[in-house]
Amino acid sequence: MKKKILIISGGISKEREISLQTGSQVAKELKKNGYKIKTCEPDYELFNITKKYKPNLIFNALYGQYGEDGYIQSILENIGIPYTHSGVISSAKAMDKEISKKIFIKNKILTPKFIKFSYDRSFSELNLNIKKKFGFPVVIKPINEGSSVNVYICNKSNLKRRLKKLKFYKEILIEQFIPGREIQAAILGNIKLGAIELIPKRKFYDYEAKYNSKAKTKHIIPVDLTKKKFKELMNISLKVHKLLGCRGVTRSDFKYYKNNFYLLETNTQPGMTKLSLVPEICSYRGISFIKLIRLLLDDASTNK
Repeated sequence: MKKKILIISGGISKEREISLQTGSQVAKELKKNGYKIKTCEPDYELFNITKKYKPNLIFNALYGQYGEDGYIQSILENIGIPYTHSGVISSAKAMDKEISKKIFIKNKILTPKFIKFSYDRSFSELNLNIKKKFGFPVVIKPINEGSSVNVYICNKSNLKRRLKKLKFYKEILIEQFIPGREIQAAILGNIKLGAIELIPKRKFYDYEAKYNSKAKTKHIIPVDLTKKKFKELMNISLKVHKLLGCRGVTRSDFKYYKNNFYLLETNTQPGMTKLSLVPEICSYRGISFIKLIRLLLDDASTNK
């Protein structure tokens, strides 16, 4: 008898539409393969729905704030039904870019240098600090958003203007800009799934490049690396997956420059839409979309 699956998607983050797309595509694939499916929003009805529907497993298809930062995971732990992807602590650590980068640095994983900026500091002081630590251009990003939401490459002339637009975040990560190739690698449990290189027509692989088919980002698989460098890439990805205490699938994003891999971040809820990278990596490896979903469901757990 096939299990009953509850898919949680939507939410209130800036990635709501992507979450709904993921939930819809996962639901369609599971229904096609004989599973009993129900989808719901992560709202006040969640407890009542789980009591009434009594699912065997929950598929977490949420992204961004409240979906991959440990918030919904803590609610699911309280409900007590096994759910997919990483648990409370690992989700919170991975989502917080400052915390995760400190973990990378402590464990000798190369990552771009950074400064945390809060709006009670002066812009002139910030400019001096940037000049002293790594110089322009820089990448500015919210500390706890996903899918490259509100991420910008800035120079000295437009930094202040861009930061003012992001003032509602209160704190911003300002990161050394690393040129080079964009390469992303996927891990599932202890399995090194593989990697993909991205060549965006835009300045970098931002939200539009990720989810808008008109952006025409070029996907290259297999990645053109020596066996030794590919092994190094996958070893770093597995290492950080374990360091953060992740389960299920993760995708680590790198810049490859002057023969070095710079880890930008690790995503505990990588996309599962038609344009998403993990399904594409899996497909190249011979893992179908339904098999990927089943592997995630098999890994579903609580108390992690």
